[in-house]
Amino acid sequence: MGQFRRRMYNEYSQEFSNDENFNIAYQKVRRIRKFYSHLRIYLIVNFIIIIANLNKDFFGHGIQESGLLNWETYSTALFWGIGLLAHALSVFGRDILFSDEWEKKKIQEYMSKESANNKWE
Repeated sequence: MGQFRRRMYNEYSQEFSNDENFNIAYQKVRRIRKFYSHLRIYLIVNFIIIIANLNKDFFGHGIQESGLLNWETYSTALFWGIGLLAHALSVFGRDILFSDEWEKKKIQEYMSKESANNKWE
């Protein structure tokens, strides 16, 4: 969730009626559901692509490992994965890597280091 949206939910949540709170929660859940649907399709399609490239000449020569070494095998997964990462960041925001708790802990850590460095001033 973006910083603006998070601030809006936190500051104005008291002013929303129950219907508005339900609509906000419904939209969050709907965005998360769409992301997981996107992830599921990504995994299925890329699994099929890898298996198809592995078995490209199965009936002629058996399973060929050359399909696993081709750039074409992984290019779809790579570029689609970048799009999937962008989708994940739009749904979950920066909380995936840096949550509010992590931020507070780092602020406290830097403040304690700074106070220790300025102890004799």
